[in-house]
Amino acid sequence: MAAYDYDLFVIGAGSGGVRAARVSAALGAKVAIAEERHLGGTCVNVGCVPKKLFVYGAHFGEDFDDARNFGWRSTAPAFDWRTLRDNKTREVERLGALYRRLLENSGVALFEARASIASTPGARTVRVGGRTVTARHILVATGSWPRVPDFPGSDLVITSNEAFHLPRFPDRALVLGGGYIAVEFAGIFAGLGARTTLAYRGDLLLRGFDEGVRRLVVEEMRERGVDVRMPARVAAVELIGPGPARRCVFTDGTAVEADLVLAATGRAPASGDLGLASAGVRRAADGAIPVDEQYRTNVPHILAVGDVIGRAQLTPVAIAEGACVAHNLFGEGGGDDGDGVRQVDYATIPTAVFCQPNIASVGPTEAEARRRIANLRVYESIFRPLKHTLSGRRERSLMKLLVDGDNDRVVAAHMCGADAGEIIQGVAVAINAGATKRHFDATIAIHPTAAEEFVTMGEPVR
Repeated sequence: MAAYDYDLFVIGAGSGGVRAARVSAALGAKVAIAEERHLGGTCVNVGCVPKKLFVYGAHFGEDFDDARNFGWRSTAPAFDWRTLRDNKTREVERLGALYRRLLENSGVALFEARASIASTPGARTVRVGGRTVTARHILVATGSWPRVPDFPGSDLVITSNEAFHLPRFPDRALVLGGGYIAVEFAGIFAGLGARTTLAYRGDLLLRGFDEGVRRLVVEEMRERGVDVRMPARVAAVELIGPGPARRCVFTDGTAVEADLVLAATGRAPASGDLGLASAGVRRAADGAIPVDEQYRTNVPHILAVGDVIGRAQLTPVAIAEGACVAHNLFGEGGGDDGDGVRQVDYATIPTAVFCQPNIASVGPTEAEARRRIANLRVYESIFRPLKHTLSGRRERSLMKLLVDGDNDRVVAAHMCGADAGEIIQGVAVAINAGATKRHFDATIAIHPTAAEEFVTMGEPVR
């Protein structure tokens, strides 16, 4: 067997790449990883973690308002953007240092430089930091990057990358897009006090989620003062006068003025300038790297995981994919001649959107389930949470279970309401374990909670 500098060289030290590197090293492989920006990737630096911290901050405005009807009296609260921004940055820096220690303690060699694959097809060579090294396997885990549509004035908008480091908080914010990031940042800006508009080119936000949840989210966002405009297609963005003011003109002739325009219009796989084409690795038109069930590209010694493969762009999915690669390459039964024994089940991935209120889901939407299940039973409850009977807020929650009537198995759960992500996580365990509706019915409720609705819905609504 040829001698290589490393058994595995990972390009990208985000969630998937770091997990693959650490697990591979624990299994006895000699591993190196390269990162040209920040350890931890999108999630730690400009994604899940700082975004969730901003979401927590945005909720306090509501909490102060709600407290009055519970007997609390205080002076009007004031928000300081720099405090939230800088405290967030310190936490991100702490996590980056933690990632460094995890890699070092695992025995993984770290290159803080850009890496690319050698140009010769079939070669197992990586150029990194002015050096050339060889590797038995190469894993691409470079994630994704915000994508901004091409329109006049597109250089006047920012992306989520810049939103975490704003020098000042805007009085007026316009968010373009209708997915996770757009909906979450619209809630953040509005919750922190900005007059906020969310404009989406489609007819309904959050494509891919259950329609009932999607419609309730729009109602709740508007209830909180967000100006949701659908469908709204951007014609141009222009500067107006001195200062940060911008005007966004839509194709129907309407316009919105804002101090900040955030384009949250999707993310593209970050697969460019890696030497993939010259190494013979195929890419899809959008830059995604096609892989097989073992995450191998069409060049078997080059693999890929995470956002760059264009499947589920979720941190826990990338982590699971990275662990699968490590076990399949270096675990028992793995290797060049072995059959990989692990792969991710994408059918029941739980996910959440941290808007106000949160939404979370596991399993197919009702529309998807109807196409696959002839005897579908839908259990649904829409109610006003107990807290808001005193707070005075008109917020509603929705919970839904989808059940296969032929075997009583619960195939999906959807929720819009406070702490939806915390609640659905446990429900996802039950669904993955094959729980039936009778199992849910036999479970004693915790009262009074919102979560008890999942075990007290007695009759299907359709």
